[in-house]
Amino acid sequence: MSLITLENYAEGRWFKSAHPSEILYNAITGEAIYDAGTEGVDFEAMMRYARKKGQRLRKMTFHERGLMLKALAFHLLSKKEEFYKISALTGATRSDSWVDIEGGIGNLFSYASLRRQFPNSFFHVDGDIAKLSKHNSFIGHHIMVPKEGVAIHINAFNFPVWGMLEKVAVNLLAGVPAIVKPATLTSFLTEAVFKEIIASGILPEGALQLLCGSARGILDYVENQDVVTFTGSADTGKKLKSHPRLIEQAVPFNMEADSLNACVLAPDVTTDMPEFDLFIKEVVREMTTKAGQKCTAVRRIIVPEQRLEEVHLALGKRLLGTTIGDPQVEGVRMGPLAAVSQRNDVLEKIQELKQTQEIIIGSLEDFEVKGADKHKGAFLAPIVFLNSNPFENLACHNIEAFGPVSTLMTYKTLEDAIELSKMGKGSLVCSVVTQDGNHARDFVLGAASMHGRVLILNNECAKESTGHGSPMPLLVHGGPGRAGGGEEMGGKRGVMHYLQRTAIQGSPTMLTAVTGIFQQGAQGRVDGVHPFKKTFNELIIGDQIVTDKREITSDDIDRFADLSGDHFYAHIKETNFEGTMFTHQVAHGYFIMSVAAGLFVDSYAMNPVLLNYGIDELRFTKPVYPGTKVYVRFTCKEKLPTETKNEEDIPKGIVKWLVEVFDESDEPVVGIATILTMVKI
Repeated sequence: MSLITLENYAEGRWFKSAHPSEILYNAITGEAIYDAGTEGVDFEAMMRYARKKGQRLRKMTFHERGLMLKALAFHLLSKKEEFYKISALTGATRSDSWVDIEGGIGNLFSYASLRRQFPNSFFHVDGDIAKLSKHNSFIGHHIMVPKEGVAIHINAFNFPVWGMLEKVAVNLLAGVPAIVKPATLTSFLTEAVFKEIIASGILPEGALQLLCGSARGILDYVENQDVVTFTGSADTGKKLKSHPRLIEQAVPFNMEADSLNACVLAPDVTTDMPEFDLFIKEVVREMTTKAGQKCTAVRRIIVPEQRLEEVHLALGKRLLGTTIGDPQVEGVRMGPLAAVSQRNDVLEKIQELKQTQEIIIGSLEDFEVKGADKHKGAFLAPIVFLNSNPFENLACHNIEAFGPVSTLMTYKTLEDAIELSKMGKGSLVCSVVTQDGNHARDFVLGAASMHGRVLILNNECAKESTGHGSPMPLLVHGGPGRAGGGEEMGGKRGVMHYLQRTAIQGSPTMLTAVTGIFQQGAQGRVDGVHPFKKTFNELIIGDQIVTDKREITSDDIDRFADLSGDHFYAHIKETNFEGTMFTHQVAHGYFIMSVAAGLFVDSYAMNPVLLNYGIDELRFTKPVYPGTKVYVRFTCKEKLPTETKNEEDIPKGIVKWLVEVFDESDEPVVGIATILTMVKI
């Protein structure tokens, strides 16, 4: 049977290596099915192409990029069944493939929705202003612009779809192009998905390129605006991280390495509690999903010494009942490893672990395979070791068999369990199963320094929990020490990795001009037209009115107290104010903001303002006593376009208004808020 040569996508075109150097195999049958190579690919030219053509992606707004991701996600979802067929060749069951394929597409959807947390601009304004001068004429702020380089993603073999999509979703939303380098072992599935990405025509030219074969040497061409991410073994990651070019150019390097993750059964859990069964199920799922080939898989099972026998029996019953075989055969729950070479590597690690601990569940030889020949495919039964002295026999804390292999160990106190969990020298994730809030708190706070994520699992959250091994797009995925010290995904935080944060300083008016967001103290724009009479498109940042004054009376305060039911002592004129913060009756802060609305609202006539959407950052900064006259400075602060849901939906946008309430002294403000309104386009 002739091999299919995988294609690379570089400089806007597909091509095959004239002399493929690597052969890829069917994990089930051991049959050679693909070959791959990158001979003839000019890595330096790929980098130049990405930086030059990627400017189109960079100039798109966050909202445009987010909608682009959404469209791409829907397109790939429509092709998923084609991907499932190819995924089976990697040894993945249908549920394994679901995590990889639809989980990866889910990342695109998640980051598409994240566009709403960014402005409809190609850059982002980060945080709050810094007041750098006494009279606020000199301030500072931070903006974040897309880096002008390219992201190089070096991915692992175990998730050929998710591994690509969870990374490119982030860099594409940030406006940075990428070169994807999947692990060659399973790159045939990555290639299939990538071909659909390009065929869709959804991404701008230069946004993505693909290397299915070796990319050795590509780091020689990185520059300081580039970003390199790596997922894989800690040893390989360390070698890449120390590349002289990365150091010379100060290129950010994000590493997510395989780690010795733990699942801990807390002391409060007994066999008659639902949490005990949850613990067993979670460990078994993590050992058998993707045949244990997950960077987040449970490698260390930590239980109270009085529960050892019960855990041993329960784990053995479930694991020995796991049907191993061809993933496409009905009833199979665990497929082979990704390749025979991968299985052989795991077997070597098992032999190393056997030097200091014994196998108590599973066999390396005596197991059945359904629908396949276990000697031809990369099959391996789940293996559980027992380490009777985990504080002295340290192999299980240092050696990772990247397959369905884990080590059971016991502890006397929760402090011991915490210490054992940290002996992995840095992990991506740890789970603790408990119903006791004190145990949960003590474990999390004690173990957090050595873990990127901690799952607290009990019956209360079990039905909706995504589980130990599922990193979520909006949370950080990474960990300290052995786990690489990096962060992937993380929602908005993840996008920041591809943006350059720059401090800007100047007058409020100049920073308003740069950021497109009105800065307090900047020069307003008064043109005689009330801002509420303008449509969304007619409004200009800085449009402003200064209202007439209104005197606050004691009767006003009394009436508001009766109407609202707020009879706090400070609002009652008969109160003895000796020893309080006030000299006499003071107006409710909410009454002052209500008065402010009465001053800046135009009239009862119809206008483009559809409704009040909410109030942010409301502060009452100075007491208002009866007899005080207040007025409002009302300014268009920021404009946020929204998308129409259907043809009947009214085209509109969200407008943020800066509301500053002053008394007769003019400074400082007595109240300040940002009010949001929905305004017709």
